Amino acid sequence: MTLTTCHMSISLDGFVAGPSQSRENPLGVGGRQVHDWHLGDVTDEADLTAQSWLMRPRGAYVMGRNMFGPIRGAWDEDWRGWWGDEPPYHAPVFVLTHHAHDPIEMQGGTTFHFVTEGFDAAFEQATAIAGERGVDIAGGASTVRQALTAGVVDELTLDIAPVLLGAGERLFDGITELALTPVETLHSPHATHVRYRVQR
Repeated sequence: MTLTTCHMSISLDGFVAGPSQSRENPLGVGGRQVHDWHLGDVTDEADLTAQSWLMRPRGAYVMGRNMFGPIRGAWDEDWRGWWGDEPPYHAPVFVLTHHAHDPIEMQGGTTFHFVTEGFDAAFEQATAIAGERGVDIAGGASTVRQALTAGVVDELTLDIAPVLLGAGERLFDGITELALTPVETLHSPHATHVRYRVQR
């Protein structure tokens, strides 16, 4: 069965990034704490398993422009993502944006495609190219909300960090109906990892 997946780290109060995201603080002020479970030297067995979920190969990805980088408005510099010359996706990535941009081909098989027609168009393009490996909704919060609202997510994994951010990018704002069935739960001192099946 081909699945559309989404895997997000989240604070106890529902934020996936802290406030004041910038080039210096791409995850917002305090936001890195939510991701400590997989950044740096990962040794806990539960975190390693969740990391393998996060990094499993997918056929294509959809992400928002805010996740791709800090540039707003027109493309006025040669930004190529946060991840260096070889991003971890190794597949086509469809980036939502209001400003057209030529595709950017990176090392290791990642090509960023920029979609100006909205989430549905990006997801359609990703699905057409992903094949049996399926699509992953990479983030950030706004893009995930659009995917959940559109009803295309089959599996949602949340890494719930024991952190309170108080402000930032909240994942479930505006989501009024979402039925989740837990299928696997792992615990570490850094996060509780829960894989949910999304009921449609």
